[in-house]
Amino acid sequence: MKRIYAPWRSVYLQREPGNECLFCSIEKKRSHDDENRVLYRGRHHFVIINAYPYSNGHVMVVCNRHVEHFNDLDPSETAELGELIRRCERALIEAYKPGGINMGANLGRSAGAGIAGHLHVHLVPRWHGDTNFMTTVGDTRVVSEDLGETYRKLKARFEDPRG
Repeated sequence: MKRIYAPWRSVYLQREPGNECLFCSIEKKRSHDDENRVLYRGRHHFVIINAYPYSNGHVMVVCNRHVEHFNDLDPSETAELGELIRRCERALIEAYKPGGINMGANLGRSAGAGIAGHLHVHLVPRWHGDTNFMTTVGDTRVVSEDLGETYRKLKARFEDPRG
């Protein structure tokens, strides 16, 4: 049997089950932003590093409110969402120089949402040839960067006054 170690997952596996949405919990615990790897908080949304990334730099823009669809957003929430996606794109390009970026939202469990019911948009940096036999044959992704390093790399870019 082959083993791939991912010790950071133990926190997730050992957490107490609860009824509260993970994103709602993070939205309320603003004093734990470094621990939760929140990169930026806007008026209506926050930017966070995905704890189970598909690639280095995988971030999400998460709505503060527990809403499921883009149609649930008011105009100011929609405008800020677009602005934060733009800021994420810039930060990822500056920090990682990817060949491209996948961006998307999975609306509903049937669409693949890991946290269904709480609107969030993924931005995933990509490089030519970044998929390999591990993904194809082993159904396993290899992420070469520690999440703490990702946080340090991107945090400063969200503190940049250029936006």
